[in-house]
Amino acid sequence: MNTLPKDPNILLSYVNTQLRDNYNSLEEMCQALDTDQSNIISVLSGIGYRYEPAQNCFR
Repeated sequence: MNTLPKDPNILLSYVNTQLRDNYNSLEEMCQALDTDQSNIISVLSGIGYRYEPAQNCFR
């Protein structure tokens, strides 16, 4: 997660924007950005969000 925002709330906004505008899934985004999917899920679950594949966003 070197290039991703460290603040969980900013990370949430960044990830959801990337998913909405550029990627069809969280897995695709993580592969393209060479980042750890489980880490993003962990950080965002810590502030009460979970990934919704059908909507392709964290809610």
